[in-house]
Amino acid sequence: MATKKVKVSELVNQFGLEVISGEQGLKRPITVDDLYRPGLEMAGYFEYHPPERVQILGKTEMAFFEMLPPQERKDRMERLCSSEETPCIILTRSWEVPDELVAISAEKQIPVLRSSMATTILSSRITSFLERKLAPTATIHGVLVDVYGVGMLITGSSGIGKSETALELVKRGHRLVADDAVEIRQTSDNQLHGTAPELIRHLLEIRGVGIINVMTLFGAGAIRNNKRISLVVRLEAWQQEKQYDRLGLDEETTRIIDTDVPLATIPVRPGRNLAVIIEVAAMNFRLKRMGYNAALQFTTKLTETIAEDIDDLD
Repeated sequence: MATKKVKVSELVNQFGLEVISGEQGLKRPITVDDLYRPGLEMAGYFEYHPPERVQILGKTEMAFFEMLPPQERKDRMERLCSSEETPCIILTRSWEVPDELVAISAEKQIPVLRSSMATTILSSRITSFLERKLAPTATIHGVLVDVYGVGMLITGSSGIGKSETALELVKRGHRLVADDAVEIRQTSDNQLHGTAPELIRHLLEIRGVGIINVMTLFGAGAIRNNKRISLVVRLEAWQQEKQYDRLGLDEETTRIIDTDVPLATIPVRPGRNLAVIIEVAAMNFRLKRMGYNAALQFTTKLTETIAEDIDDLD
């Protein structure tokens, strides 16, 4: 998977940052979504300094910096700009940029930017922006629906009935997120969020009918723009010789990007109401998260009953 990058110029445009110096470095790449406030570095401790992060200088750092003697001020800024990995340095609260920083940043072509926002607010907004831009992504062929609050990614071979099942679910009051192509983004805490590509958002393809707009036909309550993926449902043609799990004790998972997601395999054959089965799968998934496992309780009771029968025989 290719490493994603965000150019410093994108930060400037997104947040209206003022470019003070180092304009030649606006094409520098940002590769991590973590920010860094070099407070200890202003005191001269650079042992564990992470140069690859966006550097944020707020009121605390700058107030301390202004107390330093001229030679130490120059030394701190030279060391702060010593790495080629440093994407940019941002000063908050419209703080006046020290001459030492302007000089060395222009020489090293490291952009120095300024914002009128408070440090915590700007840091939070930049972090959210970078997390969204740098998050690993993948596009999967399938249908994503919100069933009883559970994001269910329905997969399977072409023509197996994914879109028709999604249509039936929408008719039953559930919500469509994406049909045919699902764009998936993995967050920093390994959660998967799916959405539809802009071109086919709210659209559903039904063979024999064509493309329908779910929002137009069923209203705004029948769609949503994104949803966290909690369960993958794989539809497959019924295979007579295959042994399917009848108790629900086998908990399979499938890997999407770097995250393992619970997987339910549902065999398809005439007479099976897939929409109802998927609804039950969603409700059962919610019960499991709440601590109730029907299959486990059944096997426990079965084991106890067998043990009692053996004791009676003895």
